[in-house]
Amino acid sequence: MKFFYHFGRYVLMMRDMFSIPENYRMYSKELFRQMNGIGIGSLIIVGVISLFVGAVTALQFSYQLGSTFFPEYMIGFIVRDTMIIELAPTLSGLVLAGKVGSNVAGELGTMRISEQIDALEIMGVNPQGYLVMPKILGAIFIVPPLIVLSAMLGIFGGYLAAENYGISPANYQKGLLYLFDPFNVVIMTVKSVIFAFLIASVACYQGFFVKGGALDIGKASTRAVVFSSILVIFFDYIVALVMT
Repeated sequence: MKFFYHFGRYVLMMRDMFSIPENYRMYSKELFRQMNGIGIGSLIIVGVISLFVGAVTALQFSYQLGSTFFPEYMIGFIVRDTMIIELAPTLSGLVLAGKVGSNVAGELGTMRISEQIDALEIMGVNPQGYLVMPKILGAIFIVPPLIVLSAMLGIFGGYLAAENYGISPANYQKGLLYLFDPFNVVIMTVKSVIFAFLIASVACYQGFFVKGGALDIGKASTRAVVFSSILVIFFDYIVALVMT
């Protein structure tokens, strides 16, 4: 029963955020602020993790294939598809669930217990439309380019690691072009949009309905990270099942 209660309230929050803005300029400024906070604020951590994940992937597969008869260019092929289909969207989604999810839940939770959300309602401003919608739209707009950059950095990290392992750059580049399927990029894009929506909406829900004090804000931030991480993994499986 508690699941249906929270799910229903979540759906109602999603419904209420669609309204005619009271001030388009104010909403657009908030949208760009959220895009900057989610995208630029997460650029370094996502970039560093992606670079080393690509490098580790190349090293591991180079080690595993070193005693077999597979050609060297297969390393580039494996790193490319692994980063595009799985590692870039999923790992970036989990990183963003931890960083963005906790930040959004904490921000809205603070506004709730300090009665700023109540003040918006009194002034006739739709709090779901002004506070929730820009965060979700900002995530949907900025997370896909961030994940594309993650895949590129992962492939570049694999290139550096493979070269240090003794694989020639020409062979690695040959593997990057070998049997490339553009549909894999579509899968990555679909995953990134779904993950962005899940991370932002779950964090907004947890923060928007906080009750209590500072301790409850911390609990809401923790729930936002845990639930959004679980949903990222779950929908990663669903998208893979449907699209591959």
